[in-house]
Amino acid sequence: MATTKKVSKAALQPTTVKISELTKADKARLTLSPSLNSATVIQAYQGNLMGKDVDLSELIDQLRDTCTEVKGGDLQPLEAMLINQATALQTIFTSLARRAQSQEYQKHLESFLGLALKAQAQSRATISALVDLKYPRQATFVKQANIANGPQQVNNGAAAGAISEQYAQARTHAGKSATEQNKLLEANHGQPGKRMDTRAAQTAERSYQAVEAVEQVNRAKKPRG
Repeated sequence: MATTKKVSKAALQPTTVKISELTKADKARLTLSPSLNSATVIQAYQGNLMGKDVDLSELIDQLRDTCTEVKGGDLQPLEAMLINQATALQTIFTSLARRAQSQEYQKHLESFLGLALKAQAQSRATISALVDLKYPRQATFVKQANIANGPQQVNNGAAAGAISEQYAQARTHAGKSATEQNKLLEANHGQPGKRMDTRAAQTAERSYQAVEAVEQVNRAKKPRG
């Protein structure tokens, strides 16, 4: 039997369907469902706010409605969340800072003050995220300015044709240089019809056959000692 790709409506209501009645595909999709994961975390942590009888399926529906609004381009739910979080963090900072000031021991003062500053940093980061969400940053492209003194010329942003022409000229120059080097190796260097071998050692030749003996040089005798 082929399983459906979409989770059945009944499977999205965990309070009315037993886990044993779900298919393997439904279990896998529910495990990876962002709305279900968030709803279970919210349900676990909000017990001291609304009690433990908050319906899980209702939480899932509310989260999905929020996701639908954001997908449609309405960022008001996210903006409201960031504003409220920044305000709550500011309240935590104020409370911890006051408690730090009332401590008698330096160790306790540093502990409370450190927590207060962490809450302050998180509040500032939340406000920064809110500003980026409300007013996205735009990339700025700055064209390079070339300032040259004298007869210098700097070309930036050259067209593809100009670059290709320069590349072709460079290759032509390199080819000419290689040709000149080959002619130099093929020139007549005392060995007609032969090419200069730059790797083999040249045979030594005796240019001066007759060498006269060096005459004796009379020098003053110096006593040793």
